[in-house]
Amino acid sequence: MYQERLKIDWWTVALWAVLALFGVLNIYSATYGDGQMSLFSFKTFSGKQLIWLGAAVVVAVMILFTEPRFFSNGAFPIYAVVMLMLVATLFLAVTVNGGKSWIQIGSFRFQPTEFGKFATALALAKYMSAIDLDWKQLHTKMVALLLIAIPAGLVFLQHDTGSALVFVAFVLPLFREGLSGAILVVGVVAIVLFILALLVNKYILVGALVLVALFYLFVWLNKRSAKDYWRAIGILAVCTVFVFSVDFVFNNVLEPHQRERIDVLLGKTEDLRGAGYNQHQSKIAIGSGGFLGKGYLRGTLTKADFVPEQHTDFIFCTVGEEWGWVGSSILVALYVVLLVRLVNMAERQRSTFSRFYGYSVASILFVHLFVNVGMVLGLVPVIGIPLPFFSYGGSSMLAFTILLFIFIRLDATKNQLY
Repeated sequence: MYQERLKIDWWTVALWAVLALFGVLNIYSATYGDGQMSLFSFKTFSGKQLIWLGAAVVVAVMILFTEPRFFSNGAFPIYAVVMLMLVATLFLAVTVNGGKSWIQIGSFRFQPTEFGKFATALALAKYMSAIDLDWKQLHTKMVALLLIAIPAGLVFLQHDTGSALVFVAFVLPLFREGLSGAILVVGVVAIVLFILALLVNKYILVGALVLVALFYLFVWLNKRSAKDYWRAIGILAVCTVFVFSVDFVFNNVLEPHQRERIDVLLGKTEDLRGAGYNQHQSKIAIGSGGFLGKGYLRGTLTKADFVPEQHTDFIFCTVGEEWGWVGSSILVALYVVLLVRLVNMAERQRSTFSRFYGYSVASILFVHLFVNVGMVLGLVPVIGIPLPFFSYGGSSMLAFTILLFIFIRLDATKNQLY
């Protein structure tokens, strides 16, 4: 075990520690006011976060002392247990901010959704490490997508659409293992068509799609066959049905507050006192920070509590106002360095299990970073997901720490096969 400890990537551990501690400082500042107790008081959010950080350290150390094969051999049992927790949440959860994703036991409350991410990463990595896996077979794709769809569906049923969407991140590592890039193209096209269908007259949009199909057939292709014509007609038909189904999905699947947030983001409505309030105030707070910021604990908009949930989902506002462009850039840079390091670590793994798990960790953290910061800057709808290791939340801190340190432990013995 001593030799294995020497192989632990301590730079990655250091990045985790810096982000977590910087997060505690900003949680304290986001909730700071007149007569505020000490940062270390357990009655404050920062003090409670320190308790969770201490628990995360204990869990991290336990993971580093765990035999790596435990994670490989126990991947499916862990996945099954966490899925049962998600099912139980549907019946036992208490309602928080419109969602039913929290289980409360006495004064203790935790969110099983957060633990579903590392459990899904383990199960997918185990499945992807199968010797006879063949991406040309439909069965292979269906099983992999099912492992993702089960937790995503259970979380969606908890009225936590934002967290459910995060599970899409697991599709990204599949491309590294051989999944056709055409699926990624289809996903991007679907998103673009969904947005355009909300903004543009649907008949005009379908007409534009017909022109694209004609361009493809008569300008782009040098040689055409009957198969090309039928392919273009089939794709055009699917796109047309999709375009005219957008209104049904938008009005009947999405929650009212989600529809309002999308309308505000797309500029269809301007509700600065309702659905658009958080993003409007967050952009004002960040912009007021300027280049260097107002200084730690000196954020006037933060102190006035203009931005709700500023110690959780909107904590990046505090960074922007008090630390300015420089501080915000440094924070984003730390995340980018961590992501690049995780990808490099994943590529040096001999085991498919370890490599895929590493890419899953990087993908989940990337999606959380992109959506959270984009949400605060008004680039994506408000869907309420935390900034990893930074936002207040015990479940989030523990789950992300487990997610990361399992990979750090696997990397410590990267030359072994699991």
